[in-house]
Amino acid sequence: MEGAGHKIGFSALMSMLKYCYEFGVRYVTVYAFSIENFKRSPEEVQSLMDLMLEKIEEILKEQSIVNRYGVRVIFSGNLKLLSEPVRLAAERAMLATAKNSKAVLSICVAYTSTNEIMHAVQESCEEKWDEITLLNSSGAGYGLISLGGYEQDEMDHLIKLTDIEKHMYMAAAPDPDIIIRTSGETRLSNFLLWQSANCYLYSPSVLWPEIGFRQFLWAILNFQQIHFYLDKQRKQS
Repeated sequence: MEGAGHKIGFSALMSMLKYCYEFGVRYVTVYAFSIENFKRSPEEVQSLMDLMLEKIEEILKEQSIVNRYGVRVIFSGNLKLLSEPVRLAAERAMLATAKNSKAVLSICVAYTSTNEIMHAVQESCEEKWDEITLLNSSGAGYGLISLGGYEQDEMDHLIKLTDIEKHMYMAAAPDPDIIIRTSGETRLSNFLLWQSANCYLYSPSVLWPEIGFRQFLWAILNFQQIHFYLDKQRKQS
């Protein structure tokens, strides 16, 4: 049955979210739909959009897991690529949970990390250009646009790392401590490439629908063990 596997995977996700929130994990990010998925057959894409719409509507129900645990939901990605019903439902879910403050669930849809980085650079360039243009039009920019050297005024208007990071789709969440990639896979598949430089990648051999509490606990324990070892090394050096 088309979409049956995705529904089973969604059920596994709900269980994992429950474990996360009961263990005090405040930030959880889920890779739900890649931009690359739009290359699938139109029938499969539509089936996934329909399933996404159905599950977003479930989030809006009062007894849903996000409301039980006080979770704010953020949809991250190029949301303009989504079908209008899904995009509007995502906006409603973000608005409905905006005041929840105990935890944050970021759902990456119409997302790839390369698109996120490109978007952030474009937004940063446009913002900086507008800033310089405004200063010049008011006479306070001293001709910054035409400057050819690296005077201090020009240096002040170069794009900085913080400019790019604030325009990332994932700006609302800190960099991850752990990424769980099932099926024994170690590729990140264009997911959080910018944010994952220092995180722990856990790759259990089980398929996603089979993941459970044992794998979740093992990821936490391994992460803690690695941090204990690194802290010990730092203290000895």
